[in-house]
Amino acid sequence: MRIHRLQISGFGPFAGTEEIDFDRLSAHGLFLLNGPTGAGKTSVLDAVCFALYGSVPGARQDGKRLRSDHADPAQEPAVTCEFSAQGRRFEVTRSPAWDKPSARGKNGFTTQQAKTLLRERVGGTWTDKSARNDEAGAEILALLGMDREQFTRVVMLPQGDFAAFLRSKATDRLELLQKLFGTERFESVEQELSRQAQAAKEEVSHLAGRLELLAAQAEAEAARLSLDGSSAPSPENATARLGWLEEAVAARGEELTAQAGRAEAASTECRNAVEAETLRADRRRKLDSAAARKLAVEQGAQLLDDHLLRLARHRKAEVLQGQLRNVDASAAKARSAATAVESAFTLLSLAAGEDPELAELELHLAAGPAADAASPAAGAATELGRLRSLLAVVEARLPDEDRLQALRKRHSSLLRKHGELAADLERAGKRAKELTDERSRLQDGLQNLEHHAATAALRRKEAAAAEELLDVVRRYGSAVAARDLVKVRHDECRDRQLEAKRRWLDLREQRLANAAAELAAKLVHGEQCPVCGSPDHPAPAAGSSGGPELAQEEEEARLVHEAAEAAFALVARELGEASQLVAVLAGQGGDTAEDEALSAAEGARRAAADADGAVKELEAVRLRLGKLETAAAAALESRTGTEGELARTAASLADVSEQSSALDQALAGLRGTHRSLAHRLRALETAVTVLNKAVEAQAHLDRMEAQAAEALDQLELALPAAGFTSAGEAREQLLDADEAASLEARVRAAQDEEARVAELFASEDVLLALEEKSAGYELDQVRLDALRETAAEALQDARDADLAAGLAARCLASLRGIRAEYEDLAGSARQPAERARMLGGLADAAAGRGENNYRMSLNSYVLAARLEQVAVAASERLVAMSDGRYLLQHTDAKAARGAKSGLGLEVVDQWTGFRRDTSTLSGGESFMASLSLALGLADVVQQEAGGVEIETLFVDEGFGSLDEQSLEQVMDALEGLRDGGRVVGLVSHVAEMKQRISAQLQVLKGRNGSTLRISDGADAPV
Repeated sequence: MRIHRLQISGFGPFAGTEEIDFDRLSAHGLFLLNGPTGAGKTSVLDAVCFALYGSVPGARQDGKRLRSDHADPAQEPAVTCEFSAQGRRFEVTRSPAWDKPSARGKNGFTTQQAKTLLRERVGGTWTDKSARNDEAGAEILALLGMDREQFTRVVMLPQGDFAAFLRSKATDRLELLQKLFGTERFESVEQELSRQAQAAKEEVSHLAGRLELLAAQAEAEAARLSLDGSSAPSPENATARLGWLEEAVAARGEELTAQAGRAEAASTECRNAVEAETLRADRRRKLDSAAARKLAVEQGAQLLDDHLLRLARHRKAEVLQGQLRNVDASAAKARSAATAVESAFTLLSLAAGEDPELAELELHLAAGPAADAASPAAGAATELGRLRSLLAVVEARLPDEDRLQALRKRHSSLLRKHGELAADLERAGKRAKELTDERSRLQDGLQNLEHHAATAALRRKEAAAAEELLDVVRRYGSAVAARDLVKVRHDECRDRQLEAKRRWLDLREQRLANAAAELAAKLVHGEQCPVCGSPDHPAPAAGSSGGPELAQEEEEARLVHEAAEAAFALVARELGEASQLVAVLAGQGGDTAEDEALSAAEGARRAAADADGAVKELEAVRLRLGKLETAAAAALESRTGTEGELARTAASLADVSEQSSALDQALAGLRGTHRSLAHRLRALETAVTVLNKAVEAQAHLDRMEAQAAEALDQLELALPAAGFTSAGEAREQLLDADEAASLEARVRAAQDEEARVAELFASEDVLLALEEKSAGYELDQVRLDALRETAAEALQDARDADLAAGLAARCLASLRGIRAEYEDLAGSARQPAERARMLGGLADAAAGRGENNYRMSLNSYVLAARLEQVAVAASERLVAMSDGRYLLQHTDAKAARGAKSGLGLEVVDQWTGFRRDTSTLSGGESFMASLSLALGLADVVQQEAGGVEIETLFVDEGFGSLDEQSLEQVMDALEGLRDGGRVVGLVSHVAEMKQRISAQLQVLKGRNGSTLRISDGADAPV
């Protein structure tokens, strides 16, 4: 990656626009970035980092104020960086969030969002790649192959950080190396091994618990049999005890089975005695019941004969029952017909008094139907025929009357239509005037509405930008709250880590103070001392007790301290990420007041809604104008048609009136006194109906009286043959159906009971009971109850014995199953136990515990290899800078007092051949060593990042601690970095550096902000 051009506007201390031509500086290979303290040397590096990653390094990001305080209030802060990577040329322009002066905004400002534009030069033309912050950031990250943390370590070498790295402890080096090399996957392997070991341990514990549960189940099963356990094996020997329990339960089961057999035999004997006694008692009760029923049959014999005689008389009268019913029915029909004739005469008389049609007929009604049976009404048949003829004539002229009604309705309809057409003609004139007025009104306001609707697109864009700002502000608030929560956890973890470290150091100090006493406690008279080798121990040291326990406490405290330290590191990383998110959102305008953003969003939404409403209203007005044009044309056409229709309606009205008058005069004679022919027709139909009913009623009465006389004659002929002298006598002997059925049922029941009693005295049980009664047997309920009680007791004893034997059998079967399952489970638990031991040892080794003597975790082991590569690369520069005296060398020697090992660094003095700790270097030597370490680390990280070429480097400060010779050697080493076209920028204000390096990027400080210029011999300003 090579930087070609950097442009800074309103950023940091630079109030105006400053441009740096790095291609011009690259011609010299090595250039100096100098200027007075506070002028803005570091801000140049911040501008490069901000352009590429959208944020500045380290703690400077927390300040948030990237815009220059010296810049004009309306000037937009921006940084543009032109660079090349992977054979392609790009330009990225970033602007942080800033407050732009605005008359509409709160306090006179409007927050502008952070912006990014990434372009690529293709075929000599700049082509836009992305304008989104996140998308452009991902594209640059893929091009450079490094994140911001790696970039600031590899491209911008901060000497103060690497001097601290040189003197730091292994845990501090671990954190930095892990960030640079990304070895989190090895920590994941450690965690996975630990998880598998814990799972295997839990599986073994689960199997052990199941074995204990099986043993407890066996004890519970056997406890119900109350076994004698004096000779039983101990419960600790589970296998032997299970075998003993099985044998003891089997023996107990055999005893209980024998007892159950004896109890069953005794119960059977008692049960047989009870059954025999019960049978004798039942037979005796049957005999007593049969005797009682025989006595009842004998007493009811006379009543049975009376019932049989009554049934015989009923069956004789039942032969004449059909003829009796026929006579009764014929007489009833004759009476009903006479009543109907009387009603018909009455109705005819009443109708003749009310109906004009009947009143005009020549009818001579008799006093009643009995006055003249042959003729109910004189002349009725003749008048009936005449009425029917008149009825046919009226019915034939009904269509003419319907046609008259239709003509009248037509006349009314035409009259109504004539009035409606006149009203429609008047309304059409009013409607035409209304349409003309409305069209004029809409055209007057059309121009203003079109102007308002034209701003809709602009208002929607402003509303979308305001909504995006409001979303960023709300996310910023959530991010700040989350960061504050993490900070609270960070402080708590730091307190716990410090407390755990204090306790561990206190215990270690206490154990060291007691070390001599621990050694003295292990001395044996006559054996050599492990310290001095003497077999004599004249004065062994005395100390407090608890040496081994104290060592165990120290080890536990150390583990607690390491766990707390690891937890603190995780929370610290989480706090950094949360702070980074807050800074990014603040750069996008997230620190704007939410009320302000909400108010701006609501105002933008209202403006957009008003503009959208104007667009819709404009569309509606234009549509309405089109409809008005169509409606006006239609109104004119409708008015012309209405005038023609009005004239045609008036002519039709006169014609219909003439036809209706002529037809009404023709039908007036047939109506008579009625309103219409229909009413006259209904009156004639009513008169015909009443007269016809009177004639038909008289004819029906004659037929019914003839049938009644014939039925009575047939009955008189049949009475003597049935043994009766009159119909009344026959009726007296008849029974109704329910009474006859009841009498027959009583007769059959008495006969059936007599037959059953005879069968009872012929049965075997009753005959045997008679013999037993003759032998003197009598019922004794007390004796029977005593036998039953004895049998019940015997049965309960047999059931109890059988239950006990069954319980023993089930217990034996259960014990056999438990023993088999226990043996299978014990065999299958051996392999998981072995696997748990293996995984536990592997997890301890990967985590730096157990037999891992170096206490080096897998992650530390991998980073130790990387540190060894860094030390080799750094030594190449340090040898040149130190005139061949010093080398940096990685060491994995065991750390003192059980601390974790593997990330040690030491300096090899090739002049003396001795090795020493890096903390013993002088100030100038430390600078050279840390600079060499930074350059070596940059080379290794560059290789880890996929071999990305770094063609532009910046080295920040530290040169003031070197003497003249050391500075010369360091400069020679830095000069070597230019090989292959690499450009190196040195950040320093040392006077000698200004004299040695002609190509300079100078930062000039002033009251109105800083400026930049390039000096390469021509002193040309930027």
